[in-house]
Amino acid sequence: MGKGKGAPEYWVAVVRPGRIIFEAEGVPYEVAKEAMRLAAQKLPVQTKFVVRRDYVEA
Repeated sequence: MGKGKGAPEYWVAVVRPGRIIFEAEGVPYEVAKEAMRLAAQKLPVQTKFVVRRDYVEA
């Protein structure tokens, strides 16, 4: 009688505080910052833009 559990209606991913979820490399700082700002607007959590300590703009 019936197979499986039915179609999933949604999925969830646990993202704990402090987890890096996006990285950008090979683009200028301003472009990366703007891209991350636009991406952050679509997320249902607060975000923070961080830069590596050894970052040097080429």
